[in-house]
Amino acid sequence: MKRLAAIAALGAALTATTAMAQDEPMDIVFTHHSSASNPFWQAVKKGFDDACEKIGADCQMIFTQTEGAIDQQAANMITALAAGPDALITSIVDNTAFDQVIEQAVDQGVVVIAANVDDTEGAEGNARAAFVGQGFVPAGYALARKMSEFFPEEGAINAVVGISAPGQNWSEQRGQGVVNFLEEYKEQNPDREVEITRLDTGTDGAVVAERVGSYLNANPDTTAYFDTGLWHAYVAQVLADRGVEPGVVLMGGFDIVSEVLNQMEAGYIQVQVDQQPYMQGFIPVMQAYLAHNFDLAPADVDTGQGLVLQEDVPALKELAAEGLR
Repeated sequence: MKRLAAIAALGAALTATTAMAQDEPMDIVFTHHSSASNPFWQAVKKGFDDACEKIGADCQMIFTQTEGAIDQQAANMITALAAGPDALITSIVDNTAFDQVIEQAVDQGVVVIAANVDDTEGAEGNARAAFVGQGFVPAGYALARKMSEFFPEEGAINAVVGISAPGQNWSEQRGQGVVNFLEEYKEQNPDREVEITRLDTGTDGAVVAERVGSYLNANPDTTAYFDTGLWHAYVAQVLADRGVEPGVVLMGGFDIVSEVLNQMEAGYIQVQVDQQPYMQGFIPVMQAYLAHNFDLAPADVDTGQGLVLQEDVPALKELAAEGLR
């Protein structure tokens, strides 16, 4: 809440100077890799819309028709840039797919800020000015480390790492962070059998439920399932429908949306990582405003890897219902 209050105060201060700083409203476009049905991105959009309102900008967020469609995102980006916006905010889920178009945008004087997902090489890999989002490898590591506190004291550990979007930076890096910790855990506990399995799961809830549900049927000794997104909430529904008790399969993943919080309350999800999507929509707009009007260079902002447990849910449910988390 303190962060949101600070952001709101910054926005109010900027609003007061907007009329002096610009003769006409900024034109800002936000392209990314997700469809409008993804609840996480509705929180990003709310932050984006609120920031645009505060600075009096003309803004548009462009979703893909298909979840995770890089080709659609690239096409949306090209179309948006043809209209000559002042700023482009975009996710960079692939290390090469957007390099050329972003470089052209920068050459044309467009302020380009990466949000939510960055090139794995950061500024060395892409011409964007800054990145506002989560450090994915550390976040995956933090998730697995916290989950290890729920591991049974004895016996084998059979962990499954679900890669929601194979090949996309955010999913691969989060998964790598989880694996990094599990490998360390294995080395530090040589007396225990630790198996780590990668499973390509997808970004459609029904598909994830079917794939992971089938895996759990065939591997009833599974200790924990780590999702690199929010789709383990659908796996929780499958377990509940099968009469599997909460905690038999430990589960954790990313993003605070209503269904995840419901499953945490029910005990099916033990640990969740919050990357604060509202900030990922709000802060890039403010940075673009400062760059466009005052020539202030955008800066990288880590929106966090806050760990959420069952006891934290009541305080978060109201914010999630309002689209802020």
